[in-house]
Amino acid sequence: MSIDTATGTRIHEILASTQHKIEQLRAVAPYFIDLSLRENPVGARVGQTLADKLAILPKIRDFGFDRILLGTLDYSMPEELEVDDDFMLYLRDHQIDTTGCYAFTDIGLVDEQGHFTPSPSMLKLRDYQVPNTLHEIYLSKDGMAGQYDLATLVRSLPASIAWLQQNIRGDHGGAPRILINVVDGCDALAEDPDIACGVFAMLAQQPIEGLSIEDDRGTYLPFQVGAFVAAIRCVLPPPLKLLVHMHAGGGFENASVLEALLNGADGAWGGLPKRAAIIGHASLGELIANLVRLGNPHMAQRYQLDQLVPLATSLQILDEEQQVPDDLPILGYNAYRLPLSFFRQRADRFMDLVPEAIGGSYRYRICPVVSDPAVIAGRLCEVTGEPAVSFAQDVLQQMVRLMRRELRAGERIVYDQPAELLALYARAGGSVERLAH
Repeated sequence: MSIDTATGTRIHEILASTQHKIEQLRAVAPYFIDLSLRENPVGARVGQTLADKLAILPKIRDFGFDRILLGTLDYSMPEELEVDDDFMLYLRDHQIDTTGCYAFTDIGLVDEQGHFTPSPSMLKLRDYQVPNTLHEIYLSKDGMAGQYDLATLVRSLPASIAWLQQNIRGDHGGAPRILINVVDGCDALAEDPDIACGVFAMLAQQPIEGLSIEDDRGTYLPFQVGAFVAAIRCVLPPPLKLLVHMHAGGGFENASVLEALLNGADGAWGGLPKRAAIIGHASLGELIANLVRLGNPHMAQRYQLDQLVPLATSLQILDEEQQVPDDLPILGYNAYRLPLSFFRQRADRFMDLVPEAIGGSYRYRICPVVSDPAVIAGRLCEVTGEPAVSFAQDVLQQMVRLMRRELRAGERIVYDQPAELLALYARAGGSVERLAH
């Protein structure tokens, strides 16, 4: 069988375009701000105490993050302090290094007479001596409602940035790094791109580090996010940074971040674990793992990849006081529990990511419809401590047959449970007594 030359050429052009995107993602050295001290506790059942935060900070530094958000200086009830306030005060009072650290603040406002009033969060940023900020605004009609109108926002932004430049002592005594975070950035671009990009063009003339946009409900499709980023890049040229933060509402979050990187974003902010303000977000742990999958060399050079899975999962367990969901991709317990040998990922195969590359290891899960002898032997090894090679092939084959027969007979047995697995092993002719010794 053959295809004509023109069709063959077109096929190769299409496939070559995907390779170009892969090379882009391999080459990127992403600008990350880690939010494991804030993003994850926001949506957690329990959260973090001051002692927890003090223990977490050196761990995420040791992992390799050099830009870390310490917390949010609460906007709605600034007089009612939070653990985030206690944490930043402790770091200040004990002279703990906060180089590269940020806090969320909201903008101050200029009234119609031209008088500027900094927000309580800006005053806290100064008083707590946090050197950098993600400075938040809203830009859609719904987002601005009840806070300010567009005219007030436009006249307040330069004044707010100027106040920060004058009053915040940045890293090593320099200027603060200010990233304007547009909480409803995707909404604003979808609602009125001319107004949104007009504001972004104005911000491009300000003394800031860059801009960040969120999909705060996780409802925009990846190609929309990519288009939003490309549109912003028309008015926000490098070296100004452009970051994204994607929530997991529609299940698009990780694809959306990759689309953003392909369309001109410099990086992302988020926590290392999956847990976030709603049901999850495009976590930095997942993004780092996916860039490792693509062969990005910057990940191994910068981050302690052998700690990725254990650190991310331990942080989520701390915040939730329960285990990470078993079926969570990449970080969940079942992500690398093989039900069938065919699914094993290999280090020598394109696009595969072996668990050892990110600090994990393969385990085994018995699924009666598909599990093969090698998987059954692996699970028996986990349950008994005996080497997988010590289990006879004829017994393993008989276990497969028995699972099929028993399911056909209407028996619903969870063979993955140790007691049921050993009972199946015995019915197939294996010696449970031998295993006991």
